[in-house]
Amino acid sequence: MDIATIVGLVAAFGLIFMAISENAPAFVDTASMLIVVAGSIAVVMARCSLGEFLGAIGVMGKAFSRKIDDPVELITQIVELANIARKDGMIALEGQDISNPFMAKAVSMLVDGTDGEIIKSSLNRDNDMMKLRHEMGAKIFSAWGEIAPAMGMIGTLAGLVIMLGNMSDPKSIGPAMAVALLTTMYGAILANVICMPIAQKLENASALEAANNELIIEGVLFMQEGGNPRVLGDMLASFVSPKSREKIAAA
Repeated sequence: MDIATIVGLVAAFGLIFMAISENAPAFVDTASMLIVVAGSIAVVMARCSLGEFLGAIGVMGKAFSRKIDDPVELITQIVELANIARKDGMIALEGQDISNPFMAKAVSMLVDGTDGEIIKSSLNRDNDMMKLRHEMGAKIFSAWGEIAPAMGMIGTLAGLVIMLGNMSDPKSIGPAMAVALLTTMYGAILANVICMPIAQKLENASALEAANNELIIEGVLFMQEGGNPRVLGDMLASFVSPKSREKIAAA
């Protein structure tokens, strides 16, 4: 569970609710919600296929639950595996406990004696497809973030038209204007509190996971060539910050 995402969303909605709590019923309008939420979903679906939209909803879970592996821990584990392989052969890696699925596949290919070029092309393809899925999800949520305020403005304009059509009753102008503006507020909240943060989170997660996968690819290819584990650790240290390299050296 990604605590930062949960805390951020809860805090944002909590602050908004605290600001409007004294007159909360005035900020609730079903028609405005339908225009913004259902309307923006419909427009997003019109811009992509149903499969892409459902895929983006599935990828959204990564913004809340996916924990990206620490690259320092990955490097340490790869170096340990390289030491085992050098002493006892690749077959000794078969029973090792590997939690990262990408690394598990890479090591499995090593154990099977797969050619280095095939390992490289297969793992690079998996990494590219992962980035494509995450990129598609991020783009859809980013588009949703652009569409929601526009739907809010459409709802506001529709409300103003209705209000101006009933100018004979001056007392109704204020309440009608307030309701008309609610769609703009709903659109701004949906875009800036939900959609755009999720899009950014998916982009960040994709970049971090891709970097982890790349270090795994380089590590297993180095192992396949029978390289020195100590040299491997120094080589993979370039994937992390200078401060983190000290942890690798101390491992």
